[in-house]
Amino acid sequence: MLQSFFSTLALVFFAAGLAVSGQQPDPGSPSTPQSIRVNVQVALKSGVRADDLTQQDFTVLDNKEPQAISSFKLVTPAQEPVEVILLLDEVNSDYNQVMMQRDGVRHYLRSNGGKLPFPTIVAVLNDHGAQIQKDFSTDGVSLADDLAHFPMERRELTVGSEWGDFDRVRMSLVALHQIAHIASMEPGRKLVLDFSPGWPLLSGPRFPMVAGMQKQFFSEIVAFSTQLQQANVTLYTINVAAVAQMRETSYYEGFLKGVSKPSQVQVGNVGLQVLTEQSGGTVEQSSTDVGAMIRKCELDASSWYEIGFDPPPADKPDGYHHIEIKLDKPGLKARTRDGYYANPTVDSQR
Repeated sequence: MLQSFFSTLALVFFAAGLAVSGQQPDPGSPSTPQSIRVNVQVALKSGVRADDLTQQDFTVLDNKEPQAISSFKLVTPAQEPVEVILLLDEVNSDYNQVMMQRDGVRHYLRSNGGKLPFPTIVAVLNDHGAQIQKDFSTDGVSLADDLAHFPMERRELTVGSEWGDFDRVRMSLVALHQIAHIASMEPGRKLVLDFSPGWPLLSGPRFPMVAGMQKQFFSEIVAFSTQLQQANVTLYTINVAAVAQMRETSYYEGFLKGVSKPSQVQVGNVGLQVLTEQSGGTVEQSSTDVGAMIRKCELDASSWYEIGFDPPPADKPDGYHHIEIKLDKPGLKARTRDGYYANPTVDSQR
């Protein structure tokens, strides 16, 4: 059963990976790297945003090696379009969380007279798969009305529940690939806000992976990471769990480091919170004001720095490169995506 599950996940990733690039590089030879561009959020340690920095204030490290900055600009929505996708995860949330998510999102959509700051769509992941509104809109009242038409069923997440852990991971990853594909068809920057406690990480001694499955799974992790990068997607996780439950959600932090070789792979490497922080987004947790958490995430799109650099030549396929942004001024902190895969391939059978 376990091997069948991993095979299913590999097929899920492979289907998404095919959409990343129509032409694949030759795995046997170095490739000419394309310029890497990253979105960087900068704030004072007090949380106040810093929008008056210059290129000289930044240092970009690629695998700890300084890189020459080839492009630099402060970006606002007036210069580059921003779109928001609100994904309500009703597969991994219990009934109380589902109600809090729906009520909070509806209240947010109807606030401020229903006028949203960015074109937005709403999606719901339930036992019918991902149900996604067709058109982006700034009319929050209309979006809230549409949300009421998405089916909602009461589910209890227990050992004997209808959805097992394997099913929930599969459904979640398929939905996220669908969302990333939609985002890839839109111009500009996209924020995906996933209302979820996260899906099962299925990692540790109880979930061993044989070497062959690790190799195949690693290939698809590369494809997934590249898909999100090329679609210019930043993920955010909004967890409306009760305070007592929130203390149990830090297990994912053990999987935050980017995977650089197949032998490191575990299913936890594609946990929702892991993908969120690696994309440059944040994990928000609160049992009170859903609207406040949405606005906090959307604040990232009020302005950001876009920094480009030419990476070193890729001497092998699927080489993981960790990105760090250093700031020359004290009291500042920068947040961006964790890294990228140079010379990515999507051939899971190589």
